[in-house]
Amino acid sequence: MRAAVFSVTRRGAELSKRIAKAFPDGWNVMLFCFERYPADGAEPFANLAQKTAEVFPECSAVVFVCACGIAVRAVAPLIKSKQTDPAVVVLDDCGKFAVSLLSGHLGGANRMTEIIAEAVGAQPVITTATDAGGRFSPDCFAAANGLIFKDFSAAKELASAVLRGEKIGLISDIDCVNVSSDVVRADSGKYGICISRDMSAKPFGITLNMVPKNIVLGVGSKKGAEFSALTSLVRQNLTEMQLTRVCEVATIDRKANEPCILRLCQELKVPLKIYTAEQLAEVKGSFSMSEFVQSTVGVDNVCERCASVGGNTLIIGKQAGCGVTLAAAERKVHLKGEAWFEVAKDAERPFYVETDEVSIRVYGTAFNVNTHGLRATETVLVEGEIGISGK
Repeated sequence: MRAAVFSVTRRGAELSKRIAKAFPDGWNVMLFCFERYPADGAEPFANLAQKTAEVFPECSAVVFVCACGIAVRAVAPLIKSKQTDPAVVVLDDCGKFAVSLLSGHLGGANRMTEIIAEAVGAQPVITTATDAGGRFSPDCFAAANGLIFKDFSAAKELASAVLRGEKIGLISDIDCVNVSSDVVRADSGKYGICISRDMSAKPFGITLNMVPKNIVLGVGSKKGAEFSALTSLVRQNLTEMQLTRVCEVATIDRKANEPCILRLCQELKVPLKIYTAEQLAEVKGSFSMSEFVQSTVGVDNVCERCASVGGNTLIIGKQAGCGVTLAAAERKVHLKGEAWFEVAKDAERPFYVETDEVSIRVYGTAFNVNTHGLRATETVLVEGEIGISGK
């Protein structure tokens, strides 16, 4: 994912470097400085509005070190919708305040503001009603739990209901969630969230359907393969909903700089994960093998193994065409904290939960996992069956 950090003063340029270091792993952070105050590692610009317009569409986050008014004027002509706009954060060049300006929930600006503020010692300023009042927000809930949704009308209804003091029901059959006091587990009711691969399920009067953003694409490519070939293969094999669920692209280190792979990450706005041949060879599973690939890159399969790293479950096996290969898998849940799970039985697509101490294979069950224990992970089985292996 890409981020841009703009500064307009000499002091702001120095602060920008600290801000860039605050971004989590997987972010490609670009620094831009006003040409009057050049800085090492930053690209100079003469016109802030023009440079912002150039990078805004390709960024998942944009940070300004300047007055809020300057930032507002720079982004105002570029704003489209809360579904697509990047996170926008503004800091003063003294680093006293960090303001979540745009896309606080879905774009992640609120969380990014907190991260940056902590890194530079600023006071985070977050003005969204649910956050300011400490109430539940569907947008924030989705972002925090790696979920996505499409029905923004339903999301607005639920957010309004919370502010009126009404409870929101929750039913989940595929993933872990941490819920607030505004949310209760229920199979029916006036308002509710349904977390499931089945986006047509409507158990509540007003149902907000959510699905996890947990699909990993494993890709391979011959040198100089066309982007059109790769994107065509992706669209032939993934539905539009599956495309929105992609959270990461993975490939072997030898292909880390292939333009078609880098552009795919840019188009999907997801990070690229790189593995060595030795790491991929250790991935367990049944994969299609190629002697040619083995002799070329040192491992018998790239795309399926990349998608399956960490025990991810393949949902699309190796697909190939015009010099590119593709596979897709659903990612495991890695838990730090405490969560309740209700998982439907699916022998062909087992569900895994990872903690720092154990790996839990789920066979169709209801259970609780807590990593806050003093000595070890605590798992309480309510019904069904799970398998636990130590690390």
